[in-house]
Amino acid sequence: MIDFRNDYSQGAHESVMAALLAHSGEQNRGYGMDEHCGRAADVIRKLCDCPGAAVHFLPGGTQANLTVIAAILCPHQGVLCSDSAHIFTHETGAIEATGHKALFLPGYDGRLEAEDVEKYVTEHYASETFEHMPQPGMVEIANATELGTVYTLRQLTELSRVCRKHKLPLYLDGARLGYALAAEDSDLTFEKVAELADVFTIGGTKQGALYGEALVIVDPALQKDFRYHIKQRGGLLSKGFLMGIQFEALMTDDLYLRLSRHADRLALRFRDALRAQGVPFLVNSSTNQQFPIFPNTVLEKIGKDYGFEFTQRTDDDHAAVRFCFSWGTKEEDVTGLIEDIARFTA
Repeated sequence: MIDFRNDYSQGAHESVMAALLAHSGEQNRGYGMDEHCGRAADVIRKLCDCPGAAVHFLPGGTQANLTVIAAILCPHQGVLCSDSAHIFTHETGAIEATGHKALFLPGYDGRLEAEDVEKYVTEHYASETFEHMPQPGMVEIANATELGTVYTLRQLTELSRVCRKHKLPLYLDGARLGYALAAEDSDLTFEKVAELADVFTIGGTKQGALYGEALVIVDPALQKDFRYHIKQRGGLLSKGFLMGIQFEALMTDDLYLRLSRHADRLALRFRDALRAQGVPFLVNSSTNQQFPIFPNTVLEKIGKDYGFEFTQRTDDDHAAVRFCFSWGTKEEDVTGLIEDIARFTA
């Protein structure tokens, strides 16, 4: 079985593993106060051209999301997000468990539109009963989205403008940020993300690390006491230096984006080959997640040798599924997959 279910099914890139092994015998300060975390944070600040940013390292994406959202929101506030957002669909109510409601809006191929945020906030305060409903207190988006799509510079700029107009912090979940920035249709950079978002993550778990997310807090008003929040949510690891070591390696010699380009290239090779075979797709994704639509009979055949994730039924006889490519995906595995699908669909 060759697995395309997700982009975190393998351990870590060899450079990351080599760095961990090289520093295994060291003694380091705990809880992210070590030199490795300090150097990794400095590299990230330089990469984002944001010298005043606070950089923290948390073990996983859901923990980063709930920690950020719980830290920012007041008790009576909720977070605006897309109806396909990870915080709304796949985090077991983690946000609601912090006492805050996920206020979902229609997503357009996974993306949140600035005009919908504007409309929601305006209508909230126009209602005579606005105090009886959760107040919109921040906006959360993901790049890449859950459907593999990416935000353009124009889209993110418009969202940022609306958020700042209404004093709503904008949080960008970057669990797959590298795959988004490396996409063929992306015109965003680390610098632009830092300029337009108030808080964002740079994912490691899905992008070559054993585990770990780098959290970048740009807005100084949101930085105060944040380590208290990390500790309270169980994210302040005693061996935090292990994440610092990994991000040092990932951010050396452009490794992070090189791994992202590898995954995106193989995903687009898969996408273009299937399009040439006449296979339709649920969305037009330019990143490492692809969502082809197959007859159920074909999916049964593919599933004997390849792992994939069910996404949604498109009719009684067809379903959209997700094939996920990663930093560790092998060229020959993609070749075999494409050839087998051509045989199954002939």
